[in-house]
Parts: sequence; C-alpha cells; structure tokens
Amino acid sequence: MDPCGIFGRCPTFATENPMRLFAFLFVLTSFFVSPLGLMAQEAEPPKIAFLYISPADDPTGWTRQHERGRRSASAFFGPKAQLDYFDNIPDSETALPLLRQLAEDGYDMFFLTSILYQNAAINLAYEYPDVKIEVATGYVRTENLATYSARFYEGRVVHGIIGGSMTKTNKIGYIASLPTPEVLRGINAAFLAARSVNPDVEFEITWINSYYNPEREEQAARDLIANGADVLMQHTYTARPMEVAEELGVWAFGWSSEMREFGPNASLTSTIDHWGPYYIKRIRALIDGEWENTDVVNGMGSNTQIIGRLSEEIPNRVTLLALDTIARLRSGEINAFTGPIRRQNGDGWLAAGEVASESDLLMMDFFVEGLTGFIPENQ
Repeated sequence: MDPCGIFGRCPTFATENPMRLFAFLFVLTSFFVSPLGLMAQEAEPPKIAFLYISPADDPTGWTRQHERGRRSASAFFGPKAQLDYFDNIPDSETALPLLRQLAEDGYDMFFLTSILYQNAAINLAYEYPDVKIEVATGYVRTENLATYSARFYEGRVVHGIIGGSMTKTNKIGYIASLPTPEVLRGINAAFLAARSVNPDVEFEITWINSYYNPEREEQAARDLIANGADVLMQHTYTARPMEVAEELGVWAFGWSSEMREFGPNASLTSTIDHWGPYYIKRIRALIDGEWENTDVVNGMGSNTQIIGRLSEEIPNRVTLLALDTIARLRSGEINAFTGPIRRQNGDGWLAAGEVASESDLLMMDFFVEGLTGFIPENQ
C-alpha cells in the first residue's frame, strides 16, 4: 500500500509546518504497527508461594534454611518471578483455605516445605490442575504435584559415628518430632552408625509430637540429660536442645542449620541444608515450560545437605573417621542401610551386603534391632 495515498499526496516536509510532520509520522506509525506486535508483550512473572510451619525469621532450623533458599532464588530471578512466603502455618487443615485463596489470586506454583502439608497439597492439586505444587519430604505425586527431599539420614551417619565415640555414659538422647519415615530413617541410621564404633551405646528417644515446639524441645532435652544422656540429637526445628546442652555441659548436634552459636562448647557439629539451587532449578523449569512432577531425593553429594564445622574437642582419630565417612557418603561408596540388619522385633530385613531400596526407605515404619522404646501412632 502507498502511504502517500492515505493523504492524497506526500507532503513536502521541508517547506511545511513541522507540526504537520509530527502528525503525519504519528498516523503513519499507528497505521503500520502490527496487532501481533502489540500483543507480543512480556508475560506476567509467575507468582510463587512458599509455606512454612514456623516463623520465617527463625534464627535456626528447617524453616530458616528454606527461607534462605527462597531469598537466594528471589535474588537470582529478580523481577522475572515473584516469590512470597507465608509462615506459621502449622498443618494441612490450616494451609488448605490459604492455598485455595492464593490459587484464586493467580499464584502459579507452591513450595510446601513440610510433609504436614501433604493432604492439603493433594486436595489443591485436584482442585486446581493448572498450578504446580511441590511438597518437601512428601511421597505422593500427581500430574501437577511433585516431591523433593534429601537423604538426611546420611548426615545422621556422621552424627552417630561422632556421638558414639564421644559419649562417656554410653547413652545418647534423641529428641524426635513425629514418627514419619524420614524421622525413623534418621534414628535408625544414627543408631547403626553409633553402634558401629561403640557396641555398648544406647539411645533414649523422646517423642514431642511436633517439629516446632520450643518448650517441649527444651523439656525433652532436660529430661534426657537427667536420665544420663551426655550427647543430644534432635529432629526438631529450634536450637533449644543445643542451648540446654550448653547450659548443662553435655554434647549436642545441630540439625538443618548451623547451631554452633547457641552452644559453642556443646556443639559437636551440625548438618546444614541448602535449598537455593533446587529452588532456582525448579522455578527455571516453570518459566521455561519444562516443569515435570519429579520425585527428587538428593544425597550429600549434591550439597543439599552438608556437615558443618567439627568441634576441636573431637579426638583426631574420630575426626579422621568422620571426614572419611563424609567423603564416602558423598561419593556413594557406602550406604547407611547395608545389611545385615534386623528389625527391632528380630525379624530379618537386609541380608549381609544387601542395600535398602529407595521404596523400602520411603515407607520405613520400624526401628532396627538394638533400639529400645516404641514408635507412637502417627496422628
């Protein structure tokens, strides 16, 4: 089409009013703008929500490390993704109404950082098939529901070797949260490792029926020490057990994050979770349209969990054994659950040299032989 035909003639701009030049260019530009060009605007950045059981500003523990991972991903993507968090959400019953509202508000993806949200995640997945959902330590997947975790029990192997070597009373106190397969894997791995260096060591396990309850964690620590434990382990979120260990002069291990500052004399070491790389990878997959309902379980070799600084009070031989164990776990040379291993009731589980399958570990619901005490019903 001849653009001059629009006006009947082509103006001689050198001799005519400059305002007419501006008007001509405006109309000409408007005429030739493609409708597709107007539509080819950048898509809205995805809205992504993280749910936490405990406060996002906790100075230690599980939630702190997930929040650090969220911040890392937020800094990486900048304006290309909106990453929000919602904390102090204790369970699925509380989470589901919030998740429904967020889905209605246009959130595209949810990272639910506890297995306690699994029932809510399943409901949301069916009600909102277009959203993407990931549950930390979960084990149920659907087309739009993924799970992610780590072999946290590998860190327990290191704890067991150090703890079994350091105890003088041959009694280790273990503060357990809920009887989930993840928690049971940790107890069993720690015990087997401790027994490998000290056949006389015993575990006393106290269940507090919560991942996050500072008062119960503190009381459990005091009770275990009163009963003779001189080493504490925990599968709970706060540093209260470490603080009690510091106060009463026993050893302790930090869990999920570095807890040395809360027990500089008590701390033997901590396991430290790193979620940032995983969150970046999964959000990138969402943005690129490549998200899949995966089941990711990373080992120590992926650096999802690392072992923190070892106490200088640990004897050199134990330090060397711990460092060698870390290296062999990272390389996959050894596995925490290699037979022969029997169940607590004496029934066989793994034959000599047999390694537990991922499916066996995923559904673990028993103690190994040598552990005393009971497993409560999972409420």
